[in-house]
Amino acid sequence: MRKFVLLAAAVFAGLLTIIPVAAASAAPAAGHAVLTTKSPKGPNVKRGALLAAGLKGSATLFAPGTKAGVTCKSGGFTDRVTKNPPAGGTARELLTRQVFKKCSVSGVAGAKNVKSVTVIGLPYKTTVGSKGIVLNRARTRVTLGTILGTLVCTYSAAQVKGAALNTGQVNKFSGQTFTLLSGSAACPKKGDFSATFGPVTDISVKGHPHVFVN
Repeated sequence: MRKFVLLAAAVFAGLLTIIPVAAASAAPAAGHAVLTTKSPKGPNVKRGALLAAGLKGSATLFAPGTKAGVTCKSGGFTDRVTKNPPAGGTARELLTRQVFKKCSVSGVAGAKNVKSVTVIGLPYKTTVGSKGIVLNRARTRVTLGTILGTLVCTYSAAQVKGAALNTGQVNKFSGQTFTLLSGSAACPKKGDFSATFGPVTDISVKGHPHVFVN
């Protein structure tokens, strides 16, 4: 997102993955693209570039209105830029990698631990612009250890929406709902995913400069 197995999805999803949104300060000069490095007026990110970010703090997948579910303390994502139009437009990316690690579960009846949170069906199509991030068709599989054995729950969301912030170059997701796609009756039916990833950097460029959104 990511037991609330959801976490995974959000992946836990990834997530996602997307890039910082333009700050509402001075508009970039002509010639600058939606995604730039070093500053909003810095070099344009090239098509095919790889963008990456780690998880800041924790990612959570909780039952709506509760603190019951899954928490992951480590993770990250990698995106490939497929389109980077002039500033003010919408950049396109493919989320190619999303991971969640060091996960635990609390408040879920019978659940003892988290065996894995896996984002499935990658790559995911993603859009990024001044209005935010949209991750399409996210799916996450959460595997829990319970007092009765292993419980596998798969969650999905048609869209996961977030904010790309130039302050700190982070992608922030809050309260994005995942719905149970498959699993037993013991799987929670819904989970709200929240996570912050950053700083987003261009790992295809020497020095891995931070990425900004215009």
